[in-house]
Amino acid sequence: MSFGMSSAAVIRATNAMLRSLGGDEVSLVFAAAAMPDDPSAQLGLVDPGVQQVNFAPVVVRNLPATGKGPRLRQEFLLSGSAVAEAVVAQNVASAQALFDSALGVMHNGLLLRIEGLTTEYFAGTAYLYRVVAVE
Repeated sequence: MSFGMSSAAVIRATNAMLRSLGGDEVSLVFAAAAMPDDPSAQLGLVDPGVQQVNFAPVVVRNLPATGKGPRLRQEFLLSGSAVAEAVVAQNVASAQALFDSALGVMHNGLLLRIEGLTTEYFAGTAYLYRVVAVE
């Protein structure tokens, strides 16, 4: 049931919901692509560093940890429009490729490994991404 809403209206509503429910900020961390132009870099002696892409507003939810699994599990709700902007900025083919190429999610100084990704769609447009990450 669409209630007569357009995709743009759903994205605006999602962004408003994320701001009102927490409005936190997280970063996806990527390996830096550019290497210094010297022989030590070619030998692998230089750390290329990382690049961070910030997302806000984001809702962060703590999930129950399994008995034998990771100590910390968190779910991050990201706006579809923010993810679409990051896909363009990172010059990747899709949101899935963006998350697959990330080293992890940085939140409150912790780098968490991405465990799962779910996308919510309305009228064929992704409006919300649910990222589950673990320590």
